Amino acid sequence: MFDFLAFFSILCHYSYLASLLAFFTSSSMATRYKAEDKKKIEGLAFKEGGQRNWVQVFCNGGVAFQVCLMHVLAVGIGLDIGIDFSGHYKASVLGCAYLGAISCCNGDTWASELGSVLSREDPYLLTTWRKVPKGTNGGVSFFGLICSFLGGMCVGTAYFLALCLVCSSDTLPDNQVRIILLGGLSGLAGSLIDSFLGATFQYSGFSREQNCVVESPGPNVYHISGCDLLDNHSVNLFSSLITAFLTPGLAMLIF
Repeated sequence: MFDFLAFFSILCHYSYLASLLAFFTSSSMATRYKAEDKKKIEGLAFKEGGQRNWVQVFCNGGVAFQVCLMHVLAVGIGLDIGIDFSGHYKASVLGCAYLGAISCCNGDTWASELGSVLSREDPYLLTTWRKVPKGTNGGVSFFGLICSFLGGMCVGTAYFLALCLVCSSDTLPDNQVRIILLGGLSGLAGSLIDSFLGATFQYSGFSREQNCVVESPGPNVYHISGCDLLDNHSVNLFSSLITAFLTPGLAMLIF
């Protein structure tokens, strides 16, 4: 799935591929960071090395893949240009949508994988702002929010640097460095959207047997938040879709 997405990304834009590589590389490193601490938080749900199956890859990259298809159909292939709504409206909207989808995924990954182990205190549930155990869907912390912004900036930086490498100074529009800020804001917004969906539509309960948060009801599990409607993969998919839809509008305010 990753190879497939990478192929279509490079057909559209070198910046697309750079953003994708930044996401998968940095998110994999974040997943491996302090793995033993995460094992205590996640319990039996913990996966050694943060292995991702095809469902996880699809839910994280599915929206970006759809943007690539739209780019090929609406703009064509091999057009490496910056964000310029006045000169290249369709390409700019799709570029921002792609950046938003990938920044959302990376920002949320950094928030959950780094924020959970960097923060010493329990997070707050986004919908009620009460303290909940670590690992609760929809829980946010100060360090988690900072990590989500930095995760988005990582993707935005990769997008911007690729633009600088393939575009000459004469063809590159002004203020393209703002793409880095756009990536950071998209990462933060995507993480908040993911947290809201998780707190509302994803079940979280505390298992006395496992002594950690679990994502399904059962004996000796007391309910913390959410309903058993969506799983983590669905939440990732919907949050990246919403962020991809919102990012072009945000970009019009920045550029």
